[in-house]
Amino acid sequence: MPLPKKNSSVHTAVEQVTHNVTSWIGHRAGNNDDIIGGQTFISPSEGDLDGIEVFSSMVTAPGKVLMTLHSFDPLQKNWGPALGTASVELSKDDSDKWICFDIPGLHLRKGETYGFKLESPNTLIGVGEAAGSHQQPPFINGQAWKFTGKDKKAHSFSYFSLSFKVGLRA
Repeated sequence: MPLPKKNSSVHTAVEQVTHNVTSWIGHRAGNNDDIIGGQTFISPSEGDLDGIEVFSSMVTAPGKVLMTLHSFDPLQKNWGPALGTASVELSKDDSDKWICFDIPGLHLRKGETYGFKLESPNTLIGVGEAAGSHQQPPFINGQAWKFTGKDKKAHSFSYFSLSFKVGLRA
């Protein structure tokens, strides 16, 4: 499914659309530790960001999901400050659908690495994810990330990748 085209110059610049497992993101009932998920990617072309889509496998309850986009240093595995944000209110009807986070106005540079984080203070959502292996990662130009605990300890996984699409304007 292509990104919705607001005009003809929007194209899907990078994507990983396989979803053979589910990654959980958000607030778990009875637990004070929220799960933040993330995905890094290398921009294969230069352009202005239109939006990023993720595949919602399951929405357990209505709630707000926040996406932040960051620059990312792959050598140091360091997330830069947020470059932009978008939020979407989800309902159970949004399960098994591509959800678009509109983050217009940011310019992505060809060959630079970026990452997005997903979090929710009031719901738990399942995001489509592809599982591979160390020898056959599902997405070679980035990694899936999990941030958990009060200190938001980060873990990266090259053999997992969230299901996502990045739309750029030429």
